[in-house]
Amino acid sequence: MTAQPTGHVVWTPDPIRQQLATHTVEDVLFLPDGAPRVELRDGAMIVVPPPTGDHQRIAGLLWRWLLQHSPGEFRPSQATGVAVSLNTTFEPDLLLADALTGSNHYSVADHVTLVVEIVSPDTRKRDRLEKPAEYAAAGIAHYWRIEQDPIHVFAYDLVGAHYELAAESDTELVLSAPFDIRLPISDITP
Repeated sequence: MTAQPTGHVVWTPDPIRQQLATHTVEDVLFLPDGAPRVELRDGAMIVVPPPTGDHQRIAGLLWRWLLQHSPGEFRPSQATGVAVSLNTTFEPDLLLADALTGSNHYSVADHVTLVVEIVSPDTRKRDRLEKPAEYAAAGIAHYWRIEQDPIHVFAYDLVGAHYELAAESDTELVLSAPFDIRLPISDITP
């Protein structure tokens, strides 16, 4: 038996609009079914690599922990984005936003309190170097970076125009902002 072509065409961004960097949030919202997740960086679409199984499990466990422990004014979310402008968006692994932002794919950066990135081999440079600066420029008050193998959480607070390390742990993360947190790292370890 031989494989038959399905006629399925893989979506890619329009090369001319990519070169001109003219994509907007609206373009992303109307991507066809089956298109990969993308972020916008100054109008250019950047494909977000798919997460590994452990990456997804960490995100799911943290989402559940935040859902159970966050005050009512916050809503944890996975696979949703942050709109910084009409031509710049982020797709963090997890975010904590105002409870009012729950019905849209994108939360406006002003309504996002915490973004979390789980570092994978394909996202190492972006999660460690590029995204913290971009999230800080957007005014997001808290940024967590989770390293894998073993799980280690680095929590940063926005001070002025950049992030400063507030706490780090591979056993229990203890913070006073954005609310009183005592997160056992074993609770988010697959």
